[in-house]
Amino acid sequence: MTAFQELRLDGVGRRFGGRDALSGLSLTIRQGEFIALLGPSGCGKSTALNCLAGLLPLSEGSIWQDGARLDTLPPERRGFGMVFQNYALFPHLSVRKNISFGLQMQRVPRDEVKRRTDEAIRLVRLEDHAGKLPGQLSGGQQQRVAIARAVVLEPSLVLMDEPLSNLDAKLRLEMRTEIRRLHQTLGLTTVYVTHDQEEALSLADRLVVLRDGRVEQTGTPQELHERPANRHVADFMGYRNLLPMRVKAVHGSTVAVDGSGMTLEGTPVGKFAAGDEVVAGIRPEDLHIGVHGVPVTVEVVEYQGRELAVEARTADGVALHIMAGERPASGDSITVSADPARVLVFPGGVA
Repeated sequence: MTAFQELRLDGVGRRFGGRDALSGLSLTIRQGEFIALLGPSGCGKSTALNCLAGLLPLSEGSIWQDGARLDTLPPERRGFGMVFQNYALFPHLSVRKNISFGLQMQRVPRDEVKRRTDEAIRLVRLEDHAGKLPGQLSGGQQQRVAIARAVVLEPSLVLMDEPLSNLDAKLRLEMRTEIRRLHQTLGLTTVYVTHDQEEALSLADRLVVLRDGRVEQTGTPQELHERPANRHVADFMGYRNLLPMRVKAVHGSTVAVDGSGMTLEGTPVGKFAAGDEVVAGIRPEDLHIGVHGVPVTVEVVEYQGRELAVEARTADGVALHIMAGERPASGDSITVSADPARVLVFPGGVA
């Protein structure tokens, strides 16, 4: 593994047909970090990964590993490992041969190939499947082969492009734990692309949220979860209730807003004055059913194990998503409220 202190993306951009798929991405990745690029489809996260890998040339900017410029090098000279969404395994080669293929291409001595391949197979717990073909494996086992093939090369950086998106929910959870375990065990530096905020929060040391090819916010999972910078980041951090409203009054550290058939107190993200258009963001779990608050009518109730997902509507017809401990019935009239500290108020209007 080629040790490095930091990998730096400096104003990296990529255009397709005159349109910016990625613009002005600046990011410093420290050795041993797990970075997640998070955002909706088409936000530029896979483009960023492919630029890092050398699979796409840059339209602007540069990439540096310590003092050496990388973006002028072809992919095979960058020393990175890559795990693809579709695994990209050789169907006619056994698990062992898939994993050892890259080492053989690098003309690593035979004894070293065997030692490193054996170690990689052990790390991903596929000792009993080493002689099988990919078609004889489950999706989770195939993904383990793809990861082993990447880490056996002892890369300075591992790039993962939505590696769990083809797995079922149970396997995704298992593989999430496995990826984090391997990252910590091997001291890897990892850049991971996903559109799943729960996946990003559980895996990453830092998150980079992208939208329309630009960075919206960078920070630790806790920072982004608790203090999203704007309503677009909030949307990805679980604030399902994003309500267009208007500022009624400002009271020191809180702001009163009304609209969407309700009046709320919230915590401002920015400076506001009476009459400003805003968006109030509230997580479903932060809306509480009680005696006082906003009257709503229950429409849909979904059983989700320990909790119930409730969709209700205000008198103005605005939908609210609520997590409840007890089951209300469709058609019930209830009232909901939220602690002002759990209601974030963002600038509104066109953005």
